[in-house]
Amino acid sequence: MIYLELFWSFLKIGALSFGGGLGMISLIRDECIGNGWLTEEELLNLVGVAESTPGPIAINIATFVGSDVGGFFGALLATIGVVLPSFIIILIIASLLKGFLKLTAVNKTLEGMRPAIVGLILGMSVILSLNLFFGIETVSSKFSLDIFGVIILALVATVSFVYQKIRKKSISPIILILFSGVLGAIFYGIF
Repeated sequence: MIYLELFWSFLKIGALSFGGGLGMISLIRDECIGNGWLTEEELLNLVGVAESTPGPIAINIATFVGSDVGGFFGALLATIGVVLPSFIIILIIASLLKGFLKLTAVNKTLEGMRPAIVGLILGMSVILSLNLFFGIETVSSKFSLDIFGVIILALVATVSFVYQKIRKKSISPIILILFSGVLGAIFYGIF
């Protein structure tokens, strides 16, 4: 039954991932592509949309995939599945173990997880970048440079760098997202 599969898959993602939404992307990729709910290209597009819309990325992706695969109830169950583990853990910590985060063992455990989380995020960034800019999905994929993607990245990075040098502060991520969206519409829509 598709509803149970959606709930179970996103429950696993919510329960087994650390580091927030970006840390979840590798698990989301494995589940969604493994179950045939998304292709690699659809995942790339979905990550972009989920990052640029309000709300946590994992919830946005769960809701979209659930809706696409199972309609309203699929969206509801996938979203509940991805949120439920965190909700339960936070509820337990908040109500029973108020001093939990003050324990040295807990802090050392969390410190030990940080490099793994950074590794997951960096690894997924490399995989998504190789796919997006060079069309590489597997080791045997043919190289196919997406010149527009490279140009958009270079323009956004240049604008961000110049703004920071002139204004002595970072440009708003919202402005960069809107700017890259306009560039994408221009490059991919016109050419």
